[in-house]
Amino acid sequence: MNVTSSTAAGNSTAATSSTAASNPLAGLGSDAFLQLMMAELKNQNPLSASSSDPSQFMSQLAQMTAVEQETNAAQAAQQSTALSLLGHTVTYTNKAGKQATGAVQSVDLTASTGPTLTIGGVSGISPTAVGEVS
Repeated sequence: MNVTSSTAAGNSTAATSSTAASNPLAGLGSDAFLQLMMAELKNQNPLSASSSDPSQFMSQLAQMTAVEQETNAAQAAQQSTALSLLGHTVTYTNKAGKQATGAVQSVDLTASTGPTLTIGGVSGISPTAVGEVS
């Protein structure tokens, strides 16, 4: 059994084309949010009545941090679940939509796609395809 892990730099993810059409900001991560916030703070006129309320920035920052923490916790749970399957025989739905059975040989942890399993020599299987563990 082996476990491989690779990570992508940064926490932002690319939006799908359907998501991007409905929400052009869907692919922005926390780094982009902070850059936009800092640019707005640098360029605002403190004497202007239309200047943003600093408490709004702090509220938005707190919300962004909470979402990021929830996302990290969910990713950790997915990785833990996938790793717990190592060495177990599982029944899963393969890419052809048919049930298959095999032993989980390895788990690949990638930040961009989440964990994938190698079962009976077949790689790239999502843990969500597993229906039964024995």
